[in-house]
Amino acid sequence: MQLTQESAQRRLHELNMADMPVTELRPVKTNVDSDWFIKYKKLCREFMMSLTDSVEELALMNLTQDEFMAIIMGRALPQNTSIRFRVPLTWGGKLETDNLFMCWTFPQSWRLDKFIMEQMGAQTIWLPNPAKKIYIPSHNTASADGGNATTDRLSQMAAQIAASRDMRT
Repeated sequence: MQLTQESAQRRLHELNMADMPVTELRPVKTNVDSDWFIKYKKLCREFMMSLTDSVEELALMNLTQDEFMAIIMGRALPQNTSIRFRVPLTWGGKLETDNLFMCWTFPQSWRLDKFIMEQMGAQTIWLPNPAKKIYIPSHNTASADGGNATTDRLSQMAAQIAASRDMRT
């Protein structure tokens, strides 16, 4: 199905992701190296370790302290989270951390897959392209007055980890 930018955004709204920006891509079939998955796993680790600058989004995911530490140390993703390509490798995407973002596997990643698959065969594909490294729908980010102790605690931990990484380089 060929979508316009307006109809793509309308479709994302129907999928309960009205705040997801899209980017236009004319897919060109690209060969992918046979060792892409090995490189991808290493890249995912680098991406997770880069999330020390995304503490607010991580706090909104209600992670336990162990899950938070595992992700920013590059050890493991929490259950029900996915690291996605902004531009798929088969359409010219690069194996770079800037081409990745994280979201909940269900329902967001599932809905994004559906959105992309609905466009198969079109000359122009509208790809989800969140502004931040972690996509959390805006209807999940509302908070009350009084601050967020989880964000404060995770921010302190992330700052300490980032500082220790800077000292080693």
